[in-house]
Amino acid sequence: MSAGWSAENAKRAYLQALKMAKRGKEPDVSEFISALAAGKNARFMVAVCAGAAGSTTLALAAAARQTGGRVVCICRSPNEQQASRKALGAYGESVEFVVGDAKTLLSGEYRGSDFVLVDCDMTNAREVFMAALKGAKKDDNRALVVGFNVRHRVSKWRQMKASFLPIGEGLLVTKVDSNNNIVKSLEKVEQRRKSHWIVKVDKCTGEEHIFRVTSPNKKLQIEV
Repeated sequence: MSAGWSAENAKRAYLQALKMAKRGKEPDVSEFISALAAGKNARFMVAVCAGAAGSTTLALAAAARQTGGRVVCICRSPNEQQASRKALGAYGESVEFVVGDAKTLLSGEYRGSDFVLVDCDMTNAREVFMAALKGAKKDDNRALVVGFNVRHRVSKWRQMKASFLPIGEGLLVTKVDSNNNIVKSLEKVEQRRKSHWIVKVDKCTGEEHIFRVTSPNKKLQIEV
């Protein structure tokens, strides 16, 4: 199957997602996600939920029907896993439900995925998004990391260099590049965010000297 865009897969997944969600002709963010994943021929899809899985995970299941792909849903607890299975019903049979820390799983067992969907209603959504970018497949510039429910966070995530789409509660779509340039730039931003400033006053002259500390764990010796 081609690594490029498949309009036919996108159309079929879109219609399948509509059918699975039982919404008739009223499209929503889920149908867009399904078409995007199928159109990109995603074969290894991972959904990270902030609660019980719902229509967005169904969207990936619909996409997987077109691409012959695999769908994994990461839940935070056994209770969420059980609720997710119940919410998806018969369609949940095509989804692998796992319980664990999303950051660890995306960097380890599920490293190499080519489509990661992150619910940005999670308190650590940014860290999970970063882990997804680092762990996603990079050898063909095809992988996508998509955040949804992102509207209330978009002003804080501008460094992501992603495409913000005003669909539903907001989508953040990031294409993973083989050189990891996005991750490298984000790590620099994170480093700057973690730095802090120290002001020292020269006892003899009264002059103020300002220093930025980027490694708070290291001891800083300043002579003035």
